[in-house]
Amino acid sequence: MEARLNRYRSSLGPQFGKHLNAAGRVVMDSTLPATVQHLVEISDSQINGCGFCVDMHTKEAARAGETSVRLNLVAAWREATVFTEAERAALELTEEGTRIADAAGGVSEEVWANAAKHFDEEQLAALVAAIAVINAYNRLNVMVRQPAGDYQPGQFG
Repeated sequence: MEARLNRYRSSLGPQFGKHLNAAGRVVMDSTLPATVQHLVEISDSQINGCGFCVDMHTKEAARAGETSVRLNLVAAWREATVFTEAERAALELTEEGTRIADAAGGVSEEVWANAAKHFDEEQLAALVAAIAVINAYNRLNVMVRQPAGDYQPGQFG
């Protein structure tokens, strides 16, 4: 399988990628725990059906020390007992923040309040940004049908 579009052959692709990567770096450098960032990236990518991102972020999370049990249960986080209350709040916000079109009111007050119990304002800002950034990456990769499976941990730096 080959991608429909090589984003790096146009002048716009690398320029856009540079700015999107910079936004991702802001989140990575935030006080939001790296474990939560990985869970958000994986969950969001599963919801959006982005094979490339699921491949990349599960491998990066494993490289960072995440267990296979937790990685395998991200898609079933509601029934899983291996996530902290803060991680569960982040996963719930990720789900509602990603499925905005499915929920008439967007993110519910209850979900927001639950996340706010576990994260300070700086971390909440980073969590919202993380959800937005991974959604952007997912949409790019799904639209061009970026193949999955060949990602090597650390491939992009």
